[in-house]
Amino acid sequence: MSFRHTKVLRVAAEEWRALVRNRVAVIASLTLVALLVTSALLGLEQREATQAARARYQATADEAFDAQPDRHPHRMVHYGQFVFRPLSALAFFDPGVDGFTGNTVFLEGHRQNSANFSEARQSSLLLHFGQLTPAFVLQTLAPLLIVFLAFGAVAREREQGTLRLLLAQGLRPSELAAGKLLAHAGGVAAIAAPALLVLAAVALAGWAPPVPGLLLVSGYLVYLFIWAVGALLVSLLVRRARDAMIVLVAAWMGVVILAPRLLPELAVARLPTPTRIETDVTIHRELKRIGDSHNPDDPYFSEFKAKTLARHGVDKVEDLPVQWAGLVGMEGERLTSGLFDRHARDAFAREAAQNQLVRQLGVLSPLIAVRQLSMSLAATDTESHQDFLEQVERHRYAFVQALNLLQVTKIPNQNAGADPRISAEHWKTLPGFTYRQPDVLQLAGERIQANLLVLVCWLAVLLAGCGLAARRLEEASR
Repeated sequence: MSFRHTKVLRVAAEEWRALVRNRVAVIASLTLVALLVTSALLGLEQREATQAARARYQATADEAFDAQPDRHPHRMVHYGQFVFRPLSALAFFDPGVDGFTGNTVFLEGHRQNSANFSEARQSSLLLHFGQLTPAFVLQTLAPLLIVFLAFGAVAREREQGTLRLLLAQGLRPSELAAGKLLAHAGGVAAIAAPALLVLAAVALAGWAPPVPGLLLVSGYLVYLFIWAVGALLVSLLVRRARDAMIVLVAAWMGVVILAPRLLPELAVARLPTPTRIETDVTIHRELKRIGDSHNPDDPYFSEFKAKTLARHGVDKVEDLPVQWAGLVGMEGERLTSGLFDRHARDAFAREAAQNQLVRQLGVLSPLIAVRQLSMSLAATDTESHQDFLEQVERHRYAFVQALNLLQVTKIPNQNAGADPRISAEHWKTLPGFTYRQPDVLQLAGERIQANLLVLVCWLAVLLAGCGLAARRLEEASR
């Protein structure tokens, strides 16, 4: 080990010794570690309880559907079916938007329903202020503790007059900065260790996908190092420790508190989204224009009737070999589903544009980058929720059309009686909904790379700033 490295390690050891002697710093660090451990254990317990509850509700809904008596298939179309979104494995670490988007969708014919029963609507207003999760502690509270530990790293040496003595004894400012940085990098690792160890253990044990889990660990370490390097940079630049604290707390408030709330509002203001009522009114008007499958005299379905009769070579619907009303139902479902799909794609595109704008503005705040990265890797972001809705819609369409097909093929076209029904055994043959968890590296690969790049750029710029500040300190000491 070179003499220069020895001096860097000596500076780091002295900084650690000073931190350990500071009882307030020790108590604050232990409190944060306790919060991380508690939030990780609570997150795991809540995730398992929520997952078990949703699986139980899904089984109950499926049993209720299968237990329906003999019915007309179209009545089963309107009886519908409930599906529940399973939680991702890493949702315990970062629940993302899951608490606000809803987790249950009611499937029925003629319309697409959005997800309902979000945790935010069923819980107290405290949920809006952030859940106690490892992600929340690491994103919001850990930076404040790092600022508190590192704000006086160099500024306090300058105030106490020890900086001049250290430089006079041959310690170079770059060595001083490197030693301080090494000490606080170790502090960052010690603070984040409980949550990151849980995350790494869950990934390595196979309970969660390993690559997303390890990328999550890397992203949070880079994010916390950004705060340590930023605190050191400010401490190198200002003359008094008090001034460093003021600057860093103001930066924390701007980056962690204000920017994540203002930038999404700015994105919504620039790219407004129609309200739910406006969308429903628009869809209702367009439905009236494309035709009414329940109205046999509707112009569109009159033309459909003519084509169907010609295809089967008959003159009257009574002569069709299959049930006419069922054919009308299938065609109506095809039309309405296409319309709902188009509006859903438009809504997803607007949300994607808003998220893209937030990500672009996110270069102003590393918190936005790490938050987006965290939700993407945990499969709890809006894109993962949209993937769930798209899978649900594909299942809904197949489910409704399967019932309509039963009507076409099982209900007689003539003399079916006043209340035609088919056997209840048919309900059990319909496939249930199985949500296939997306591969987050494929679903959000570009976004993950972009957010990691933003974090690395932040770290590189701050490290370069520390290098320049140390060089200026060296020039001033000559």
